[in-house]
Amino acid sequence: MNPDIPLQLLGGITAREFLRDYWQKKPLLIRQAIPDFESPIDADELAGLALEEEVESRLVIEHGERPWELRRGPFAEDEFSKLPEREWTLLVQAVDQFVPEVSELLEHFRFLPSWRIDDVMISFAAPGGGVGPHFDNYDVFLLQGHGKRNWKIGQMCDSESPLLPHADLRILADFEATDEWVLEPGDMLYLPPRLAHCGVAVDDCMTYSVGFRAPSAAEVLTHFTDFLSQFLPDEERYTDAAARPVADPHQIQHDALDRLKGLLAEHMSDERLLLTWFGQFMTEPRYPELVVGPELEEDDLLAGLEQGAVIIRNPSARLAWSEVDDDLLLFASGQSRYLPGKLRDLLKMICAADALHIENLGPWLADEDGRGLIHELVKQGSLGFADE
Repeated sequence: MNPDIPLQLLGGITAREFLRDYWQKKPLLIRQAIPDFESPIDADELAGLALEEEVESRLVIEHGERPWELRRGPFAEDEFSKLPEREWTLLVQAVDQFVPEVSELLEHFRFLPSWRIDDVMISFAAPGGGVGPHFDNYDVFLLQGHGKRNWKIGQMCDSESPLLPHADLRILADFEATDEWVLEPGDMLYLPPRLAHCGVAVDDCMTYSVGFRAPSAAEVLTHFTDFLSQFLPDEERYTDAAARPVADPHQIQHDALDRLKGLLAEHMSDERLLLTWFGQFMTEPRYPELVVGPELEEDDLLAGLEQGAVIIRNPSARLAWSEVDDDLLLFASGQSRYLPGKLRDLLKMICAADALHIENLGPWLADEDGRGLIHELVKQGSLGFADE
């Protein structure tokens, strides 16, 4: 994508201008980001998803059994008929993984790295419904899908911002509104991390939330050190072969800290291991149980393709790739694999193509490495046959 072409989705500014002036800096209201937008899923279909065991869903009822009552799905079908007429919200996570037409919306956001996109959450709210003033620690695009929603934005927040006492929801105790808009279908609001916001349904409405993965420093340190420890032998330990006599045996000298920092830096600065961990971490699927492939022989895969079979990406899978010297590193649903540089075009096609078939895979099926890669991804579950 050319970063200097004005985008309707961004209100006529370019991706370069958006990233320079707005991304993680300030909000942006875009009227008719997707003109004449019609939601590919209606309220009944969204409620139907919330009945399913594998779908993550929540109900927030402002005046329920207690203020801001939270209920977690899956829900029984008759539960929705018992809800009040106003002031409740149904939120369903990762709808893009279950409804292909919702997944297609992400094509509008290809000016951003696909491995940064988390999911598309859809909320349905009855009039007056919302989840209270709050802030997120990640970027989010709020696309109005149906009906109208009033949005207010406020102050920048952090972990010290006071919250209402609530076991499950992080509702701000103090909300200082600075701007206010009513969004209609096709309108979109971009919010950077930590900006307070509050959305309230004007009428029955649906909002699409495109959220982004942003691991915390605590997650990075915890998960990377766990990953790193797999490659360190037990005999590699703190050493002080150059130690000198000490005046006080109870004092920890600063040269001990220097040796400790050297031990950490030696391993923490290994770029290849850091890249491997990061790619695996950022492609971990939200629902790993949905990324499972069949036991399939390579000959059966080839025979299927020759008979017209089509291979597509598993909607729950996540794919990314990077370069390591002359080689390539593929990340597929939390796993990684080194590949020869000659497979670059195949790797890019696997990550980007809507479908793989004998016509676009033909040359690669004659290559042992290319054929093996496709076979492995189908067995792993990141790719699968379209009719399955």
